[in-house]
Formats: sequence, structure tokens, C-alpha cells
Amino acid sequence: MVKLLAVRNLLQSQSKRTIWGWLNTITNKVDESRIKDVGPDRAAAEWLLRCGAGVRWKDKESVLKDYNSLPPGGYRSLLIEEIDATGSCIMSVGFPHLRGLDHLKKLTLHKCNYLDNEALPMLAAVKGSLEELQLSSCGDISDSAIKSLSCLSNLRHLLLYDLPEVTNREGCIEFLHSALPKCDIEFPYARVSELKTDKE
Repeated sequence: MVKLLAVRNLLQSQSKRTIWGWLNTITNKVDESRIKDVGPDRAAAEWLLRCGAGVRWKDKESVLKDYNSLPPGGYRSLLIEEIDATGSCIMSVGFPHLRGLDHLKKLTLHKCNYLDNEALPMLAAVKGSLEELQLSSCGDISDSAIKSLSCLSNLRHLLLYDLPEVTNREGCIEFLHSALPKCDIEFPYARVSELKTDKE
């Protein structure tokens, strides 16, 4: 009886994740006509805020997280300088939104439960501007995705931690140090609960 209950709970859990995954795929879907109408920064902001992430506009201090607070009009004068995707449902299917974000300097990908290996190579779209990246507590990211970050030639600070699917941490660090000699790379063993960071 106990085994049957455990199987039922597992199936219910997987069913819920499948439903949420399907809904999140719709939320992440790229609308090329919207990008054409309002520009890449505004369209990307709409995507990110729909998914529970936040954006900071260039020359602004605060991070905007409320979709309903997006300013009306003047779309093309708003440029994204920072993305905080902590706890959001962003997925690789939405990452083409990053194309055209020529002013993005900082990106935080923390506790993004739907993030997978296909997403990280698409960061190449912002390699000319991205200077700071945090990738942490994302359970489906493995060594190959970490190594794909080597294309981020403008990166100056990279923080990685709590990535349980990474099997060769030292190999990844060595690879990235070689590819990104000007980047300060941190990849501590500690889990998020053991680190003193304002991203928790």
C-alpha cells in the first residue's frame, strides 16, 4: 500500500510539472511581430516580467518586477542593462528574446528551475555587452552548458555554484580560465545556503 501511494504521488508530481512546463513554454514563446513593433528591449522586458524575472533599465537604479508597471509608449528609448531572473520560469525557448539587447551588462540566473543546457549557448547573443553573470542553483545545467559560456568574451565576473549536474568542476574552471583570461571566475563548492549573498 505504501509503495502504491508513493507511485501515485510521483505520478501526480510529474503530471503537475508537465502541465506547468507546457504553460511556461507558452509564456516563454517568442513573438517576432511584437519585437518588430516595440523593439528587442521592450519585448524582452515583457517576456521576463511575465515569467517572474526583473529588469533594470539603463540609467535607472531599481529593478522593475511588476508587469503592470511597464511604462507606456517610448518603447525604443528603454534599454535593458540588468536582468534578475531569480526564481523565474524562464526557459530556453524564450532565450531568442536576448537578441538585440546591446546594453545588457548583468544577468542573474538563480533558482531557474526550467533552465536547461540549450539556454546557455544562446547567451552568445549578448556576448558583446555582458560583463557579469551569476548562474546558481539551476539543477539541469551540466558541464557542456558551462563550457559554452566561453563565448562571452566581454565577461569580467562569473559566479557559479550549486550546480549538481556539473560532474567535472575543476575541468570547467580550467576551460573557462583559458577561454576567458580577463574574467574573474568563482565556482565554490558551497551550496547557496552556505554563501553570504544578497541573491538568496
